[in-house]
Amino acid sequence: MPVSAETGTPGFQARFHRRWNHLNDPHVRTLAWLLDSPDLLDPHSAEWAGRIASVGAVDGAIEAWLTGLDQEPGTLHAYLDLKPFARLGRYAEKLMAFYLEHRGWLVAHGVQVRVGKNDTVGEFDFLLRQDKALIHWEFATKLFLLESSGHGCEADYFIGPGLVDTLGTKIRKIMARQLALSRHPAALLQLTEPIAAAQALLKGWLFYHERSPMPALPSWISPQHCRGFWRALEELDEISGQHFVVLPRLSWLAPAKLAIVEAALDREALRQALTSHFAETSGPALVAVLESEGGHMLESDRGFIVPNDWRTRAEAKISQAK
Repeated sequence: MPVSAETGTPGFQARFHRRWNHLNDPHVRTLAWLLDSPDLLDPHSAEWAGRIASVGAVDGAIEAWLTGLDQEPGTLHAYLDLKPFARLGRYAEKLMAFYLEHRGWLVAHGVQVRVGKNDTVGEFDFLLRQDKALIHWEFATKLFLLESSGHGCEADYFIGPGLVDTLGTKIRKIMARQLALSRHPAALLQLTEPIAAAQALLKGWLFYHERSPMPALPSWISPQHCRGFWRALEELDEISGQHFVVLPRLSWLAPAKLAIVEAALDREALRQALTSHFAETSGPALVAVLESEGGHMLESDRGFIVPNDWRTRAEAKISQAK
């Protein structure tokens, strides 16, 4: 398996392309990633006491279903309604709902719990039927950059690219509040039967800076998690590769696949595109490193390019979170 030039770890992208390169519809490819990518948090870790869910391995029947769906994606497109999604998480949630409905597990999706008409206390992402029991799943797709400055690998050192949250704050919110929703008096009144278990399903990518030695990861992070690199704009020349693309937000999940005729960027064009990007926003850009294979440009690595002052702002956010 190829090794990532930036992280020095086996690349998930190579395995994904070996199994799913025959898929062309971008929404089907993203659904395949949601089902077949490693979990972000290790469901077997004692840290979670059984509160982390997993969709399990993708068997031949589901692989055949995805292949057929790619050939005739109309039902999925209709389900998504193909309206512009404002949030990546909502897009992924809709894709996961489509899969859970296909499996016959989905009881309800996006069920809001209210006290009175105007006071919403929470929302059940998914209510599922498993072994005749009613199960609550909270679902999230997240991307975090490790900014530890040599201080270790605590959850709060993994920070979102937009500096809104950290892996630590996300986990605390899920465990302390969202998974406890079924015990709220308003939820008990709304549900027709008790919830047997409440679990969180987290998918995503973690990104590391080459200058920081790869830390010993805590046991509660899945050792197979999807990973990439991050760099400041001024470090752009440190990135390996000759062909690049800046990924739009709804393409942040599955490894990229572009037709050869589509415009991949060389390094100078990438620099110009990123300079223009940061002239308009302080938000990082996700860049895929591409290689030509079989008539397509396939992602071999990926990384966030951040503004040159991002690290300073990230450290302030981490201090606030801790």
